[in-house]
Amino acid sequence: MKKLSNYILLSVIIFSIASCKKFLDVTPQGVVTEENVSTPGNVDGLVLSAYAWIPHGFILNQKMSPWLADIKSDDSYKGGGGIGDQIPWYQWEVFSLNTPSTGNNDGIWYGQYEGVSRCNTALRALNTIDEAAYPLKQQRIAEVRFLRGYLFLDLKKWYKWIPYFDENVTNDSIAKIPNHPDTAQNDLYLWQHIYDDFAAAAAVLPESQAEAGRPTKYAAKAEMLECLMWMAYEQNDQNQVVNINQNRLSEALTIADEIINSGKYSLAPDFAENFLYSFDNSSPESIFEWQYTHGDGTPNGNLNGGTPLNAPWWPPYFSCCDFHKASYDMVNAFRVDENGIPLFDNFNNAEITNKQSYFATNDWDPRIGHTVAIPGLPWKYQQNLLFDSSGARDPNNYGYFNSLKENVESDCPGLVNLFWMWNSKNEIAIRYDRVLLQKAEILIKLGRAPEALPIINEIRQRAANSTDRLKFANGTPTLPYKISLYQDGVNCHWTPDFAWKALMWEDRLEFAMEGVRWYDLVRWGIAEPTLNAYFAKEFPRNRPWMKDGHFTAGRDEFMPIPQPQMNYSFGVYKQNPGY
Repeated sequence: MKKLSNYILLSVIIFSIASCKKFLDVTPQGVVTEENVSTPGNVDGLVLSAYAWIPHGFILNQKMSPWLADIKSDDSYKGGGGIGDQIPWYQWEVFSLNTPSTGNNDGIWYGQYEGVSRCNTALRALNTIDEAAYPLKQQRIAEVRFLRGYLFLDLKKWYKWIPYFDENVTNDSIAKIPNHPDTAQNDLYLWQHIYDDFAAAAAVLPESQAEAGRPTKYAAKAEMLECLMWMAYEQNDQNQVVNINQNRLSEALTIADEIINSGKYSLAPDFAENFLYSFDNSSPESIFEWQYTHGDGTPNGNLNGGTPLNAPWWPPYFSCCDFHKASYDMVNAFRVDENGIPLFDNFNNAEITNKQSYFATNDWDPRIGHTVAIPGLPWKYQQNLLFDSSGARDPNNYGYFNSLKENVESDCPGLVNLFWMWNSKNEIAIRYDRVLLQKAEILIKLGRAPEALPIINEIRQRAANSTDRLKFANGTPTLPYKISLYQDGVNCHWTPDFAWKALMWEDRLEFAMEGVRWYDLVRWGIAEPTLNAYFAKEFPRNRPWMKDGHFTAGRDEFMPIPQPQMNYSFGVYKQNPGY
């Protein structure tokens, strides 16, 4: 699956199919039709075309990159060369300036639905093939339904109200499908469609795949679990969580246990192994990862289209572009007390006026060393290369802290300098630690908080064990690291309220800078108080652009339907509330 060289040809095929038939009764010469490729010998090309689109859409226009969700949370700043560098992203992160006409948003809608189109084209072709002539038919259908579910899941989390359609809907009918029907009492029917795609995939896919990059039964189940975690927190039309459905949580618990009890996954011994090029397809907690290559015979390789702007502005090591900067709020969240327990209530009271004394006089959860590039510390575990403040492109606005997880070492063989800093490190889209913490969350919400304690401690123990790479060349730790397990009655009182606070904190630290935080805030129904408290604290910290920051509940939980799509729908679509 690392070799997806056919996708360029097949993208031409997809765009060619229906358009010719609108004007001609005969197939013109030189045009490849859907019927031409609906054969056992050619259909795999259509499947590969669907695989290829999702992780490779062009960064500004066609890819739902996880870090774009991050800048809408309290984890990161937009970054780049100032507010005027990609103004739409600035408008997104302060919310109050975001409108249906804000740039870059329409491209995400277009790109995700282009991927859906590729999936549906492949499914139509697969459905027409005789299984006796193509024994892989059912497995390939399951793979493509997984991919389609993945695309719709991203759309659903980003926009909430979206048109859903499968391969049986004609092109003419698609234009008539509303995103928010008048008859819809809530959005659960949309979640059910997406869940059904993953469930159908899970019923057919094998437990393991010979080719890296193809989803397994447990990858599909993990996405079923993700859907149920959203479905359980039922929202009204104003995006408020009005009920936590215990039956949905119980369903989710069963699926989480199936993944955990499969014995196929475990936590990597070192957290770092999830974010290193040298561990592509080898982390024991990788349930599904997108595949990238370099040096594969193509001009630049099959590179990650979502992250080339996120390396520091740090010649000669990196030439561009310093987007996705760690916020001071998030950096402060890694601070711990003298017992190695998070500073839940006063974590953000410290001001970073002197970086050297700030880091030396505080104790830190080790995961900060895997998440944030800090001046004076090794860049991405390179003990011979200390990151420095010159890598910050606009420190007056965005500070000095860079995101590490999606970046690579300066000497990584997968790094490709095209001014934008592309790389071919795989992206783990589904990790086992997420499943563990989802199970802990379910148990707490089901009133079984004591059962969540060992799960959260398992995650914390792995963090405590992940310090071997966090050292200077002389062997000393890069920061004063300290982390302890929770001990009920010793260093905490494991009440339901404390357990919930600990779970939310663990989720933030474990997945910091990965685009998870924003969706958790929305799903839990706490985006408004969290973000407005964040803006109130950040603006006085010499973040002048934060003066426009304000989160409006009932509106800002989801992006507006892009105005071009509203125009194209000729009244079929409804705009999201508040826009």
